[in-house]
Amino acid sequence: MTRIAVLGSTNMDLVAYVEKAPDRGETVTGREFRTVPGGKGANQAVAAARAGAAVAMIGSVGADDFGVQLRAALAESGVDTGQLRTAEVPSGTAHIVVDDEGGNAIVVVPGANGTVTSLAPGDAAAIETADALLLQLEIPLDGVLAGARHARLHGVRTVLTPAPAQPLPAELLAAIDLLVPNEHEAAALTGHTDPGAAADALLDRVPEVVITLGSAGSRYADRTGRRLTVPAPRVTAVDSTAAGDTFVGALTVALAEGRPVEEAMAWASTAASLSVQRPGASASMPYRSAIDAACAAAPTAAD
Repeated sequence: MTRIAVLGSTNMDLVAYVEKAPDRGETVTGREFRTVPGGKGANQAVAAARAGAAVAMIGSVGADDFGVQLRAALAESGVDTGQLRTAEVPSGTAHIVVDDEGGNAIVVVPGANGTVTSLAPGDAAAIETADALLLQLEIPLDGVLAGARHARLHGVRTVLTPAPAQPLPAELLAAIDLLVPNEHEAAALTGHTDPGAAADALLDRVPEVVITLGSAGSRYADRTGRRLTVPAPRVTAVDSTAAGDTFVGALTVALAEGRPVEEAMAWASTAASLSVQRPGASASMPYRSAIDAACAAAPTAAD
């Protein structure tokens, strides 16, 4: 079985559903409120586990009720939480507003995630034995860099989601094999709003890039000159909160299994399209059987 390590955040998502997100200074009435386990690290861990990998989660939660719930939710999806530390600060939270078009706005309060500044005992072994290491930017950069360095030292493929977008040190990018930003993060990193131009610019820093384009699919580029654009299935979105994390988790599993890039991207896009049709973050993520079934049912060019 493919083994994936995830070094990143674990949050409790506090989600309000509204007809239209409020403008600055505006108050609106919500239709529904939910607490849903999330965090980009935990989301990618769940996505990869449900896509068929053996996944180890490296990170931190608080010594509070949210921490207990977050640990249990990961374990329920088959994620190994042996390297999930407990800090003497509150668990991280994400405050999310979801509108009726499926769009979202998010405020993240790091909490315990902010304590992950280095590798703890056992983290190194979890990374060394993995086929790939998934990284994001909801823990301190020092922690992300420590994980990336160790993975590079042991020949483990590193996949970074540069979110939330911020300037990235050259040392970190030098340890990344595959960068997976969305189009807004790619623009923030390069200054190019065109995804093709942004991908080309990012190849000066990393060897491979996949830019996610929402309902338009995803774009791949590498230093050999290969370029691919893979469309996404057409669906009606209910909640896009975890679509990007679903895509990255499934993509990493497919690539670690040795699938061709285009096939892996299409499979990951199908997984993401399934997730946006259900509310919530990790709760919306599909299992491997559902992804395979949706791929098999998808119309082909001949159809």
